[in-house]
Amino acid sequence: MTTATGLPRAQLARQLAEVSTLEGAFTLRSGQVSSRYFDKYRFEGDPRLLRALAREMAALLPAGTEILAGLELGGVPLATALSLETGLPLAFVRKEAKGYGTCRAIEGQEVAGRRLCFIEDVITTGGAVADAHALTLAEGAEVLGVICVIWRGEGAPGIAGLPGLPVRPVFSRADLEG
Repeated sequence: MTTATGLPRAQLARQLAEVSTLEGAFTLRSGQVSSRYFDKYRFEGDPRLLRALAREMAALLPAGTEILAGLELGGVPLATALSLETGLPLAFVRKEAKGYGTCRAIEGQEVAGRRLCFIEDVITTGGAVADAHALTLAEGAEVLGVICVIWRGEGAPGIAGLPGLPVRPVFSRADLEG
């Protein structure tokens, strides 16, 4: 199977794993401890991988997406690359509203009444996505789904507490460990 860039899918997975996989003891955002960590900054900082991932993510966008919403911080470079790839406008979703300037949690685009897709780096349980979802609903937007580079969680991709929100990963943990 080939990717949107024409590269064999297994080769892109291998490149991503080679660049981003770290071994050691790592505490994840979820509080889980893992001996393997996928360092998003290593693949987001590689222009060839970032471009290839943006092309793969473009193929996963839900129909009707009007705005890409990059989650702070790891989702922002991915969403920016995806915006350049697709021509879709981009919003930036903070973890919380800032206490200065615009004092907003969502910057870049007005999202009220718009359909958006969250863009994230690595998801284990989806806690950051659930937080962003609440902020986005408060702004009056409709969230069509989530695209991430790596689903490292157990079982089928999904967000705890948001069972109806589709999660479309480019790769699973198994794809990168295989």
